Amino acid sequence: MTGRIVEAYIGEYASGKSESAINRALELARQGRKVNLVDLDLVEPFYTLRPLQKELSGLGLEVIAWKTEETLGLGEAGAVIKPAARWALRREGDIILDTGYGVEGARTLNLLAGAACDPDLKILAVINVSRPMTASVKDIVAEVSAMGRVDGLINNTHLAEETTVELVQAGARIVADAAAILDLPVVATLADTKLAEIIGPADCLGNQVRPLQRFMPKAFW
Repeated sequence: MTGRIVEAYIGEYASGKSESAINRALELARQGRKVNLVDLDLVEPFYTLRPLQKELSGLGLEVIAWKTEETLGLGEAGAVIKPAARWALRREGDIILDTGYGVEGARTLNLLAGAACDPDLKILAVINVSRPMTASVKDIVAEVSAMGRVDGLINNTHLAEETTVELVQAGARIVADAAAILDLPVVATLADTKLAEIIGPADCLGNQVRPLQRFMPKAFW
């Protein structure tokens, strides 16, 4: 078994970073690893992992997030980091961090104790080429550059139920071109489980394909 895995998922609105984080955490848990999934979304506190805690815990994850009843009625005061999340990097096992969207979401990582010096931490930007903020190579380079430290890109190009294999593969090419300019690796291409089966273990550029099971449509509260 490989060493400790610590990954933070950042990205623009509707990039699919939360879905990416959940599925990555479950992938690791299925390997028999102890996995902590940490909700750091202070940007959009009403569309987070909170409603999914019971389901995800039942699938073998240790979920660190506010409970819905703990923040009801608090307004903006409810959008603060949970103390257990602040110290998440000191927990035993793998750590998967789901941040809020955009530059402000990426900055949430600064609130974590030890984030600046954790040798295992990898910050991964999830890119959906179907979104206007990351629709072109130029857009992606500008957006990722504004987010501060980034260690790799993930292609998660999709249009929800209208996603096609061709769309995913086109996104892979655009993300790869942006990654080359940014001098960053492309960590993986993500696709809905059925599409991932069609594409196979690697995308058109040879990057690993990771299948996604959709959880976030159930996360509204």
